[in-house]
Amino acid sequence: DSNWCYDHFLNYRSLKSADSVRTQLVRICTRMGIKMVSTPFEDKNYYTNIRKAITSGFFMQVAYLERAGQYLTVKDNQQVYLHPSTCLDHKPEWVLYQEFVLTSKNYIRTCIDIRGEWLMDVAMHYYDLTNFPPGDAKRALERIAAKKERDRSDR
Repeated sequence: DSNWCYDHFLNYRSLKSADSVRTQLVRICTRMGIKMVSTPFEDKNYYTNIRKAITSGFFMQVAYLERAGQYLTVKDNQQVYLHPSTCLDHKPEWVLYQEFVLTSKNYIRTCIDIRGEWLMDVAMHYYDLTNFPPGDAKRALERIAAKKERDRSDR
């Protein structure tokens, strides 16, 4: 109901669009025999799983917080700043952004806090360290890769 959306500060058309996408995905998964699985809302990993899913789609749009205190986009080392409208209440080590805004500064907007391990899990081909630009992000990813290797050899 559009009045309910208005009363709760939600965009009716955006919700209708999201519902349409979900309906299409359910139809495709049903046709292909893919089981629909959702994390229960009460599960402690509910929001983490949502962030991981977003990471799997936007893995190329990531910035890393350098030791000097500014963010650099991971692959092309562009200095960026969190947009003032971001809802993050801290400066996470890894941030995924949906939008790059160029004004007087390079801003990233619509951001979420992610973990570097997720990047290695969902897009190892993109985060191939042999073809990675030097910098703090590469060193952090090398530490993550080394830890994953140690964990694998301990099993």
